[in-house]
Amino acid sequence: MTAYHIFTPEQAMRFADEHSELFGEHSKLSAAEFGDGNLNLVFRVVNDKGTSLIVKQALPYARCVGESWPLSTDRARIEAEVLQLHARFCPEHTVEVLHFDRALSAILMEDLKQYEILRTALIKGKHFPHLAKQMAHYLATTLFYTSDFVLTGPAKKAAVAQFINPDLCLITEDLFFTDPYCNHERNNIHSLIQPRARELWQDEELKAEVAALKADFLSKPQALLHGDVHSGSIFINEENCKVIDAEFGFYGPIGFDVGSLMGNLLINYVASAGLFSDPQHVLKQQQYLLSQIQALWHQFAETFSQLQQTATQDPALQNERYQARFLQQVFVDAIGYAGCELIRRTVGLAHVADLEQN
Repeated sequence: MTAYHIFTPEQAMRFADEHSELFGEHSKLSAAEFGDGNLNLVFRVVNDKGTSLIVKQALPYARCVGESWPLSTDRARIEAEVLQLHARFCPEHTVEVLHFDRALSAILMEDLKQYEILRTALIKGKHFPHLAKQMAHYLATTLFYTSDFVLTGPAKKAAVAQFINPDLCLITEDLFFTDPYCNHERNNIHSLIQPRARELWQDEELKAEVAALKADFLSKPQALLHGDVHSGSIFINEENCKVIDAEFGFYGPIGFDVGSLMGNLLINYVASAGLFSDPQHVLKQQQYLLSQIQALWHQFAETFSQLQQTATQDPALQNERYQARFLQQVFVDAIGYAGCELIRRTVGLAHVADLEQN
């Protein structure tokens, strides 16, 4: 078995060539590291005909900080297995994993170079009418088919164990639910909103709601989450969108994935006034985003409800009143997690380009 080592571009190139037949014999390959991710190395490997693949390798520490913040490289296994499982249920909207090497913590996957990152597109003011419909389908199918509605008790418990993800869950637990609600050294707060941040730290009613959301995140393994569904984890073009970066995947509350995406669309909504100088452009952008948020929930709920009615395996969970109550709670959870996303992106450590470019 090959021992773990950190890839150079040349080693990433050999890894891609060895584990794919896409390049063909006698191809002239090149590889370059790219991306600005906080945790991993990412390389694009290209042959002389322009065919390309992506190699992603987990480092044994957070890249944005260095070796002082160690992280388990098992997150690469989790990412590969989440993407492979989600692709079983929604291949059209999940990036394709071609090979995973556990010893090297390296994933070989398709290159979505014909797509662009959703966050970048939204900052430019681009609109994609299919966004809500396709993401609703991705969320509803991947979450339903990994839930108690389908899995037997033993199978579900084995799956929960398979996707235990303590290191990355701790990042979410801290940055999403804890740090923004106190004067933590990791917070990144603009001077103009310091007074509002201090008010937030004293808002016991808000903090009680966030505590309940965090408790569910810690103890409500409803389905296999992507765990980081923000607009930087979605690639999109005029016809399709695909989800990447599932290394935060674990079994948690369904509303977290749905709410995370809602929250990111709302971030661009509030950022629009600073991104565009023309008031009509701002209004058009905000109307588009609100329509997509509404459609996202309604189409998610419709698809999930249909699956509840037609594909639920557990007889007890086939009760229609229970199913409706379950979906209503997912909606309540999603709204809460969307609010947490808005707060942590303005007060917490991890800001986003929508707001930083204002």
